[in-house]
Amino acid sequence: MHARRRVILAGGAALAMPAILPFRAFGQSSGLDDIAARAGGLDQLHALVIRRNGATLFERAYAGPGLDAPANVKSVSKTLLALLTGIAIDRGALPGTEARVLPLLGRSPAGDARDAITVGDLLSMRAGLASTSGADYGAWVASADWVEHALTRELVAEPGGRYIYSTGGWHVLGAVLAKATGRDLLDLARDWLGRPLGIAIPPWERDPQGRYMGGNQMALTPRALARVGEMVVNGGRWDGTQVVPADWIERSWESRGRSRWTGDGYGYGWFLTSFAGRRAAYGRGYGGQVLAVVPDLDLAIAITSDPLRPARSQGYFGDLQALMDAVVATA
Repeated sequence: MHARRRVILAGGAALAMPAILPFRAFGQSSGLDDIAARAGGLDQLHALVIRRNGATLFERAYAGPGLDAPANVKSVSKTLLALLTGIAIDRGALPGTEARVLPLLGRSPAGDARDAITVGDLLSMRAGLASTSGADYGAWVASADWVEHALTRELVAEPGGRYIYSTGGWHVLGAVLAKATGRDLLDLARDWLGRPLGIAIPPWERDPQGRYMGGNQMALTPRALARVGEMVVNGGRWDGTQVVPADWIERSWESRGRSRWTGDGYGYGWFLTSFAGRRAAYGRGYGGQVLAVVPDLDLAIAITSDPLRPARSQGYFGDLQALMDAVVATA
């Protein structure tokens, strides 16, 4: 499937078993039967959960550990870290997206363009530093200090300029949040997301200094991931609590860069696109981990997949895009 150029309009405790609405509450029965069959034909897919307006419309585990076991969501962790960043700004722990990164880390000036890198640049992957992902990921995680390695990469663009996919920048952002709050990312994630949403967030990988990785390797159950998505499409609210500021979510869906692989826009931790003609945003992780939201329909889609197999835009991830198009068309 060829990559499509699509742009969005700018704009704890384990989960209890959710109620499942009858198929007739979500489009036509035959439509959901088709979605179930499409999903079942994807051999990498582990689980699919669809939530809308406070109810689970569809959920099925096709493979993997099931709906209630934590799954490594890979780079969907970036989307979760972006949500935590918005909460930190709202609570005054961070001064804002224009705040410069090196002073927040207590580092001396670099004497070059690195001094201009802001929190917003990290959120939108426009720090201007050479990538630590793809072929460079192994050397980065094998380094003695992941933050130092990421910040001392070659400057290949001006900060705030072009989009360069890099997990290292997100790890730097995680270090910023930890230093600003005096709490590690696991503690923040459990307190700011896990507790209000009633979801469990287990520990994940740490760097040699003991900092939890920012932007990769977090794990949530498929049901928990869908619950995060529903909170987002509900303007950041869950069960009467404002978990994430509504204006932060809207700001996160403003395009600031573009993926050269899919043509989709990129905001703060979200790829920006459309499914079946409806504006949508999604977080994407290696192997086909997806959290997608369609705000006009109050619809959230969570997908977990085999984390050991690639999901290229013209391969399995393209198949997932087609599946999500079908879900939205059915709605």
